[in-house]
Amino acid sequence: MPETGADIIRLDGAEKHFGAANIDITRLDGAEKHFGAVRALAGVDFHVGAGECVGLVGHNGAGKSTLMHMVAGTLVPDSGRIAVRGGIEDNYSVPRAQQLGIRCVFQELSLCPNLSVAENTRINHPALRGFGWRRKAADLIAAKLDEIFPGHSISASDIASDLSIGRRQMVEVARAFTVTQDSLELVILDEPTSSLDAHTAGQLLAFVRRFVAAGKSCILISHVLGEVLGNADRIVVMRDGKIVASDAAKAFDRDRLVTTMGGAAAREKIAAEIATQKPETGPLRVRARPARQEDGNELVAHAGEIIGLAGLAGHGQTDLLLAIFAAAARAKTGIEVTAPVALVAGDRQSDGIFPQWSIAQNVGISSLARLRNGLLISPQREAELASFWQSKIGIRTPDMNNNIFSLSGGNQQKVLFARALGSDARIVLMDDPMRGVDIGTKLEVYDLVREEAGRGRTFLWYTTETEELDNCHNVYVFKNGRIVANLGRDELTEEKIIQSSFGDAA
Repeated sequence: MPETGADIIRLDGAEKHFGAANIDITRLDGAEKHFGAVRALAGVDFHVGAGECVGLVGHNGAGKSTLMHMVAGTLVPDSGRIAVRGGIEDNYSVPRAQQLGIRCVFQELSLCPNLSVAENTRINHPALRGFGWRRKAADLIAAKLDEIFPGHSISASDIASDLSIGRRQMVEVARAFTVTQDSLELVILDEPTSSLDAHTAGQLLAFVRRFVAAGKSCILISHVLGEVLGNADRIVVMRDGKIVASDAAKAFDRDRLVTTMGGAAAREKIAAEIATQKPETGPLRVRARPARQEDGNELVAHAGEIIGLAGLAGHGQTDLLLAIFAAAARAKTGIEVTAPVALVAGDRQSDGIFPQWSIAQNVGISSLARLRNGLLISPQREAELASFWQSKIGIRTPDMNNNIFSLSGGNQQKVLFARALGSDARIVLMDDPMRGVDIGTKLEVYDLVREEAGRGRTFLWYTTETEELDNCHNVYVFKNGRIVANLGRDELTEEKIIQSSFGDAA
């Protein structure tokens, strides 16, 4: 293998020459992919140099994940060829990619839920075998977690299904960077911080920069544009299965990125201005005190309010939302709920979608009473409800009767919003629902949330993205399962949130 200059991977639509004169680590030329009538990639040219971090951005469904699946060996292009280190790969696959030092952390987490952290690590490292392999795997993953996420509090013996989604994502990322017998040349990170709080995300991105500075390569896919602007050396923008821009990161700013992706950057400024308007206080909707709360602090929400829940991930925000959801059906000590409740889950794969159902059925499941015709569900009413919300929220699909898995991750999340907002619920609980969702979709959802709040709906919104709190009228900061701060719009700053989150450690 050439030590410098040769391609690690390349997809070609035509015959190409490979050799030491080429400084690209990864290169794809003319890559195409169709899924039925849907064209996911249309002649894409893409490359990554040695010691380079490339930021890849675009709306959900733009083709980013499809492109990366080809690099990782999980998808075969319809046209084009794959070459690795200058040689054409006729049977390129995931094991072959890993053997050649190419790893990928996909947006949809892939840990085996019934296995421990150490056992999940062993899956990626067949070299860990024989007597004592569990200890070796445990030492390997523990060391990498310590390196990337100091203070992570994850044990190698923890069962994956017992971990929060944020900690599962930390394990996925750390596992991708572990090394045994195979080299590590390129790591693809597809929304690696989508379930991480700002502090943990900062730890990961700092490690990525160290990794790249050591001469390795990284592809960073993120809908948090600040992460891409602040950490990538070069940024590639995709839209509708094509690359529409590629330039040095310093040539972009947030407005140019949003505009190139097909959005309108001005809408963010408008959203922030609208968010500062305090609604008239309506009737009480929720009064809740966390189970571990020892003082008088409690969460209070009225009709028409958008209430934010902030703080480091895993500090009780989701627990309180689930307790409120349960209290709507059955009285619970310390919680008062005065209207029907709907939940928009952040972990859509585990808690949100019904994988065997169509898109329309996933939308209508919370509105069965209105969809009934006698004792049966009316297909016509179900189709009308699905069609209305497809148009209202912009679900990108040619047919709402397609399976829910035919949608991109962001469009699946739109279905969960359509389900909640299409129901009779007057209180909507949002459990970090915008993870892995593109900026254009986020802006649309922000507009929709404010619109529905103006009609009297109440939103309790837990988010790990600090900038999303700009849409809220009040923010409660959590630490160790308790509310430690209540910040109004006029005192809401990232510094105050961080200070409250860390307490004395700030």
